[in-house]
Amino acid sequence: MNRNIAALYGMAGKPSRLIIGLMSGTSVDGLDIALCRISGNGMNTQIRLEAFQTMSYEPGFKEQIKSIFSRRDADLEKVCVLNAWVGLEHARLINECLQRWKVSAADVDLVASHGQTIYHAPKFLHPEDMFGNATLQIGDGDHIAVATGIITISDFRQKHIAAGGEGAPLAVYGDYLIFSSNAENRIMLNIGGIANFTYLPSSRNASEVFSTDVGTGNTLMDAYIQQHFHGKYFDENAAVAGAGNIHAGLLHELKQHIFFSNGFPKTIGPELFNLAYLSDALSRAGLTGLSHEDVMATLNRFSADMIVDAIQRTLPSRQEFVVYTSGGGMHNPLLMAHIKEQLPGIVFRTTDELAINPDAKEAVLFAILANETICGGQEHPGANRNGIPSVTMGKISFPW
Repeated sequence: MNRNIAALYGMAGKPSRLIIGLMSGTSVDGLDIALCRISGNGMNTQIRLEAFQTMSYEPGFKEQIKSIFSRRDADLEKVCVLNAWVGLEHARLINECLQRWKVSAADVDLVASHGQTIYHAPKFLHPEDMFGNATLQIGDGDHIAVATGIITISDFRQKHIAAGGEGAPLAVYGDYLIFSSNAENRIMLNIGGIANFTYLPSSRNASEVFSTDVGTGNTLMDAYIQQHFHGKYFDENAAVAGAGNIHAGLLHELKQHIFFSNGFPKTIGPELFNLAYLSDALSRAGLTGLSHEDVMATLNRFSADMIVDAIQRTLPSRQEFVVYTSGGGMHNPLLMAHIKEQLPGIVFRTTDELAINPDAKEAVLFAILANETICGGQEHPGANRNGIPSVTMGKISFPW
């Protein structure tokens, strides 16, 4: 038997596994690295976050990714060389964290790598009738495995699409396994570049679990800040948006896209919600010379409104639930105030109260996906309905 296969076989039978989860989102601000101790599988999964670090990307790294990110005219040679380069950079950051944490790579069972999304193309967004849903992440898993010496599972989204999904959101799988509760209905709201949520019924009935993207989270606000405020990557503490006024005409135009009237579940990315989208909305509203503060205030409200709209349209009426937030958007006080104002009486908490650092949540969820790939695969959130294929995901890369 190949020794890597033997290692996987032995790993599946261990009482627990040490897995590193990686997440690099559409904000391209850094790599989230979560060291997780996971025991069991399926609904019996138990997880302890042993260490977590966000390793900030250098400006040069960000610029290289942005040169091909969400661009239909991306340089194919650049995509090719960055696929390996990003994998090696992620491996370097893993090795640096292991040194900081005084953890030997030999003690780590798996790396679970999301990679870096450079293009997301759900069927409704592209004009090619002969093609279906598609997505592309770079940061090759073989390079991570060889450079760290750790078996790596990567490229999770392709199986989701192959089985009939849109490649996102994938958070639903881990959300269902570790956050479901008999005590309350829960919404796991993640506000990254794109906002998404998972609905977890207190019945824990897999067929009632639901997950969807809802629209822009931080991506439009971040892009606008980066365009007009040199050296800034996001609107810290909503300082810019908080100094402006919401423009009703622009807000109306921002909401005029078929994506918002399409049924649920659905996925989207910066391929739609980008500065060109904002420019078109400004033009339709007949606006010129709107202050940066007013634009940011309106973009902030736009993100909040579409999150609330999706929650209200998809959840059973008059049902009580608790919202648990995660992602960078949860740190935006104005965005959160807009959301809470429109959901009166709803309790808001963060995943800190569920023993998972909210900034680490997505990286943790990929560690859980890797655990299921090796020793699980028996649970079926969504029961193969609601746009949630009942599959295990990820490609396995051996270090030698």
